[in-house]
Amino acid sequence: MTATQRIERECVIDAEQAGRRLDQALAAMFSEFSRSQLQRWLASGAITVDGTMPQRRSRVAGGERVSLSAELAEAGAVTPEAIPLDVQHEDDAILVINKPAGLVVHPGAGNPDGTLQNALLYHYPELDALPRSGLVHRLDRDTSGLMVIARSHEAHQSLVDQLQSRTMGRAYQALVAGQFTAGGLVDQPIGRHPADRTRMAVRREGRRAVTHYRIVEAFAGHTLLRCNLETGRTHQIRVHLAYIRHPIVGDPTYGGRLRLPPGADEPVTTALRGLGRQALHAERLTLHHPRTGESASWTAEPPDDLKHLLAALRCHRDGAG
Repeated sequence: MTATQRIERECVIDAEQAGRRLDQALAAMFSEFSRSQLQRWLASGAITVDGTMPQRRSRVAGGERVSLSAELAEAGAVTPEAIPLDVQHEDDAILVINKPAGLVVHPGAGNPDGTLQNALLYHYPELDALPRSGLVHRLDRDTSGLMVIARSHEAHQSLVDQLQSRTMGRAYQALVAGQFTAGGLVDQPIGRHPADRTRMAVRREGRRAVTHYRIVEAFAGHTLLRCNLETGRTHQIRVHLAYIRHPIVGDPTYGGRLRLPPGADEPVTTALRGLGRQALHAERLTLHHPRTGESASWTAEPPDDLKHLLAALRCHRDGAG
């Protein structure tokens, strides 16, 4: 990786952030950078608000113009690795990847290598010049599905702006415990769990989070939902569905004990117990192409493990054994 990268950003603080501390608002707007990095830039004057150098704990009103001009020092080299990629789309501005379950997005504590970022640098070495090798959003390790990666600084800024303005559409399939009579939404703030910092939870002082869901297919004791994100908080769908007492099947953190449908046969029991991950798949991605401005979308079918589980639930529901 290069030793430093020049970062230039300008944006306006969203009215939704009104009343929050400046460092919290910056973390929401510049999610590709760590909070500690943003605080260092604030302290050094690399970030200004309406042309001034405010304190990080000052409160924002919404509408302030933020300018970031800094050198980003790389914490350490990310080594290219020959990990296969399922590329759904490729042009000179973006890549769309269908990430498999089990693949961590970027190196971190406990995952120094073997990540999507390592794979991107092997197949596309020019991504070395971009923050996080062009990554602008994440999927949990055991969530499969579509991700977009920037291939230029202009595309990176465009995608970040679309995420912040909520004009990038992301739809997920989630197999959950229990049955629904109708779709709906969950509008509950999410923050760090007060006792377990590795988990998220619905908390009054958390950041606003909105998940829309509708029924795709009903089974004897489970429901397949399509979830659309209005916001993009860590573990958002998993936390929200657990909050309404319909946790995602196989979720090791928020799912609780395994629930078998009434009269579960051997194929259903085996499929449910053998999944080994949360039944969550990012199936559809919609955005405005950074270069042309035209709307574009991609769809990816669920991987084989989820297809197998859904087939077993259908057979059980329909009495096929």
